[in-house]
Amino acid sequence: MVTARRAAPMQRRHRLKKSAEFQRVRALKRSWAHPLLVLYVAPNDLEIVRVGISTSKRVGKAVARNRAKRLIREAVRSFLPKLVPGHDLVFIARPAIAQADFERVLQAVEILLRRARVLAKSQPASEERGLINDKMDQTHPERDRTASD
Repeated sequence: MVTARRAAPMQRRHRLKKSAEFQRVRALKRSWAHPLLVLYVAPNDLEIVRVGISTSKRVGKAVARNRAKRLIREAVRSFLPKLVPGHDLVFIARPAIAQADFERVLQAVEILLRRARVLAKSQPASEERGLINDKMDQTHPERDRTASD
């Protein structure tokens, strides 16, 4: 029998749990929006990045909210080693995330982290995973033609 190897979960020290921690991050009002998510960022005095995830009932019933949180958590976990330390991040799910697949959530998280400038300069995760960035293809169609010539 072949068993799938499960990835390590996001460590507790990388999580925001208390309501006061969420309120402190949101009170600074440094936010960036995407159709699937909103990201709030606040500096912390630690050498790690801490992440909080919030989903309201507007996202859907419990199953949809928990799925959204799992997708966001997994997407953020893939970026943790590349994040600039010393920040608290709060992701707030928007209703559109209920219909999104993991790849769209991963791209949304990457876009927001880059806009907030908490992602270290490197190759985009979508390229690392071998995904095609549709927006880039639509913006620069000449790249495909010149590569084949």
